Amino acid sequence: MSSAAEQQPATRRQVLAGTGAAVATVAFAGVFTELFAGTAAAHGHAGYGPLVPDPGGLLDLPKGFRYRVLSREGDPLRSGEGPVPSNCDGMAAFAGRRGHVRLVRNHENRVTANIAVPTVEGLTYDPMGKGGCTALELDGDNRVLGERVAIAGTAVNCAGGRTPWDTWLTCEETEDKAGTNGYTKDHGYIFEVDGADPRRTGAVPLTAMGRFQHEAIAIDPHNGVVYETEDAFEKPFGLFYRFLPKKPLGGTGSLRAGGRLEAMRVPGVPDLSAVQETGTSFEGIEWVPVPDPQAAETPIRFQDFGPKGITHGQKLEGCYWGGSCVYFVSSFAHSSQGSAADHFGQVWRYEPQRRRLTLVIVFGPGTDIQLPGESPDNICLASDGGLMVCEDGGGAQHVFGLTRRGEVYAMARGRQNIGTPEEPEWGEFAGVTFAPDHRTMFMNCYTPGTTFAVTGPWR
Repeated sequence: MSSAAEQQPATRRQVLAGTGAAVATVAFAGVFTELFAGTAAAHGHAGYGPLVPDPGGLLDLPKGFRYRVLSREGDPLRSGEGPVPSNCDGMAAFAGRRGHVRLVRNHENRVTANIAVPTVEGLTYDPMGKGGCTALELDGDNRVLGERVAIAGTAVNCAGGRTPWDTWLTCEETEDKAGTNGYTKDHGYIFEVDGADPRRTGAVPLTAMGRFQHEAIAIDPHNGVVYETEDAFEKPFGLFYRFLPKKPLGGTGSLRAGGRLEAMRVPGVPDLSAVQETGTSFEGIEWVPVPDPQAAETPIRFQDFGPKGITHGQKLEGCYWGGSCVYFVSSFAHSSQGSAADHFGQVWRYEPQRRRLTLVIVFGPGTDIQLPGESPDNICLASDGGLMVCEDGGGAQHVFGLTRRGEVYAMARGRQNIGTPEEPEWGEFAGVTFAPDHRTMFMNCYTPGTTFAVTGPWR
């Protein structure tokens, strides 16, 4: 995720740098209700009011909301395995016993990371990998009861997604091979993590799901098909994949049985950024077998998919399942970087039963430039049936709420200045997720790595 922040210029984020940011009705192109198929009914509210400056200098929230810092990089893990690692990223919350909550948290650590995920016997894939996941156990009042390593020795663990059997699939956003950057094993895989008992899942790459710059996944709960996004930084850009498992919905460990990896082809559309009008649909979407899922010699997006080619998209990131469809996000596209056209974010919907792909939302530049709404990244369903979105750009860093009526409101703003007083800079937010009872929103600040629990008058 940090790569997007490095590339994306500071634009509309900066207008919300003041603490009074509240509600703005964004003239999104498209019907915003498309994003909420199968969710709870919205209550029609437009935010929770202006953000109140935090006297603690960490996190601005609306009046009536409060936060608790659960974990900060550099502090000791409760397990005694070492310090809390850097670069907190994708995350999910699971129901535990006796009303407890389990958080599984990614650490997007490259070889240059400040604090690596500590290596633990039986949970380490490659001793030279600095990424991985940690797992926190919380009681009903969000007090931390435990914090430990869940997987180590992986690399650039960006996002991922939960499974129907309550495990976490953590995704490596790299395709470095053994011998590169000191790694002793190939990277670019998905790993399954059981936050309740990490040793059940160990550190085994799900190789059949492909080796590429993974970002996020979503699983069709009806048939177990796994959809995967690829966040490639350079042209040719990433692909949108589906994985057809041999043992669909088989529970923990079943994805190790393998399956078939395919990439999406939109007939006549080599680059998704070329599509600019919301509501545009494409019928007869094709799924093409990936020639070499292990990318032994050639990265998948460079491989030969036949005379018809394959469909690419810049910055394919967030991915989630809603109703009977899978949604995925292109955070932005810049023609100066090789895309066919420019945009500040797209949300696509794929309907498997109809083999139909539709562009449902375009963020900017046709929207009011004085309003938020660019570079959507991590997305989660909110307690009221709307969305919470972590933007991934420059300037001030927010978590935004988005209502079903197309209204955007600032839900949180980071106050930890990692720049200078003259040139302030803030770490992006990531991993936004809600507790199973919907009464707590959890989220991470990427830098400095901080995990928050936010409570208040959620609707």
